[in-house]
Amino acid sequence: MKRAYVFSLDPTRGQAGRLDECLRDHRRLYNAALEHRRTAYARAHVNIRYGQQAGELSAIRADDVEQGRWSFSSQQATLRRLDVAFRAFFRRVKAGETPGYPRFKGGDRFDSVVWPTDGDGCGWQREPGRVYLQGVGHVRVRQHRPIEGHVKTFEIKREGRRWMVVLFCDEVPAHPLPATGVSVGVDLGVVRFATLTDGTVIDNPRWLRTSADELASAQQHLSRCQRKSQNRRRARERVAAMHRRIRRRRADFHHKTARALVRAYDVIAVEDLRIRNMTRSAAGTVEAPGTNVAAKSGLNRSILDAAWGLFLVILTSKAEDAGREIRSVDPRYTSVTCPDCQGRCQRPRQDTAICTQCGSVFDADAVGAFNVATRAGLGSRQLRVPPVLGSCRLSRQSSHALLLTPLQAGRH
Repeated sequence: MKRAYVFSLDPTRGQAGRLDECLRDHRRLYNAALEHRRTAYARAHVNIRYGQQAGELSAIRADDVEQGRWSFSSQQATLRRLDVAFRAFFRRVKAGETPGYPRFKGGDRFDSVVWPTDGDGCGWQREPGRVYLQGVGHVRVRQHRPIEGHVKTFEIKREGRRWMVVLFCDEVPAHPLPATGVSVGVDLGVVRFATLTDGTVIDNPRWLRTSADELASAQQHLSRCQRKSQNRRRARERVAAMHRRIRRRRADFHHKTARALVRAYDVIAVEDLRIRNMTRSAAGTVEAPGTNVAAKSGLNRSILDAAWGLFLVILTSKAEDAGREIRSVDPRYTSVTCPDCQGRCQRPRQDTAICTQCGSVFDADAVGAFNVATRAGLGSRQLRVPPVLGSCRLSRQSSHALLLTPLQAGRH
């Protein structure tokens, strides 16, 4: 298995300054390589490749003392980063998508440097509790958990005024959990984050919405600040810190939810969602452009706030580590297919599905979870779909606790 470990760094004032210089010089190299490619194509229609630019790196390091003090392999990784951006650009052009030509990086858009190999300009714990970086020194690491496997790649990241180290490890051993003999289907949603076939609801914390007022106030203050002023810099850091807090709370919720599911079930069936297609703008998709655009943008914002894609990645990773099985199924019509007669249901309300053939009334999310489980082959005879379920409110006891609320069966 492969795994990434993220730890906080505790650099001295001098080391923090050298880390800033490291980012600055790698950003200069990235921008210079981008300008080289642009100029060569504009003047002679020549496409510059990574191999050509990497071959010139030795001469650049010899002429520029500042570039010469950093690891050669980390600078190669920066050139590969630009090459990856161009490959993605040409792929989008061929696919007819919005190309998105690679851009020059400003100081606030280049916040990481990669060392591809342990021992080549970097080293893990050559001194106890420290990481070695060429040109920076031995930096203290706040290691809060042991590392398993073989450390292969280093990445240094700047988050606001904090520094982080990301260790990418190979050959990490798995930790299988004892079998429970239970399987489950999961229907992801916006009002409820997830509904399970065993009658369990996982509430949606809506981290972005709960912080919307505070975030809007901070962004309004930022918009009123004079450009290039210290007040604007501090206001921008405040907005960025709020977004980081929302992201971390969301990721914490996803990790705890995924861990609870992996511990409780042997096989977990989920929908193979195309989130990128689901969050496209409504502009131009109807006969009268502009109709329902506001409603669609609100739905898109809620989908992105739930971050289903991140949750599924985390769930898959934890399932692999625990020896569990994840089954992905086609998500089409899962919430509107009657579990009794397989007819098409209507949804007069978000939480209600009514079959047009047999007249059965169900909770739409429970129907979705049931159909996900049956499509995954988990055994429909052992599954039960309650009728219209009671509404589920978000518990305010703890924003960090996993909230599993049993559904109350009953008709409206």
